[in-house]
Amino acid sequence: MVAAGDAGKGEADVAERLDIEPEMVVQEIGWDEDVDDDVRAAIEERCGSDLLDEDADEVVDVVLLWWREDDGDLTDTLLDVMTPLSDEGVIWVLTPKTGRDGSVDPADITEAASTANLAQTGNVTVSEGWKGTRLALRSAKAKR
Repeated sequence: MVAAGDAGKGEADVAERLDIEPEMVVQEIGWDEDVDDDVRAAIEERCGSDLLDEDADEVVDVVLLWWREDDGDLTDTLLDVMTPLSDEGVIWVLTPKTGRDGSVDPADITEAASTANLAQTGNVTVSEGWKGTRLALRSAKAKR
C-alpha cells in the first residue's frame, strides 16, 4: 500500500507496487485506448524494456492483463495467459475501479482464478481509474 505521504510520487511507484523488478520480462494483454499509459510507462522504465505484446512467445515473469467486464470469459483468458508464464511468474489482472465503465466484480476474479488453479495473493490501487489483483500459480507445496 502507498502511504499518504507517498501519494505525490504518482505513477512512478506503481511498478514497485506491482513488484516489477529490473530485467523482468513483462507481457501485456488486453491493451485498448482506455488503459493508463502512465502505468505502462512506469513499468517499462522499471523493467528496462518494452512490454511484450499478446503475440510474443517468450517465457515471461509478469503478465499484465487489462480486463473489463465485457471482455469475455476470464477463466479461459487466464488459462491462455498462463502458458508463457515462468514457474515463479505472476498475473496482474488490471480492472476499472468499482463504479467505472467496465468494472469487474471482485468475486468474478476470485472464481476465475480458483477455476484456473491460481491463488489470489494481493490487491493494489494502480491508478485513479484502475485497480490490480495479483494472481500466482498454486504450487503443491502451498497446499496444506
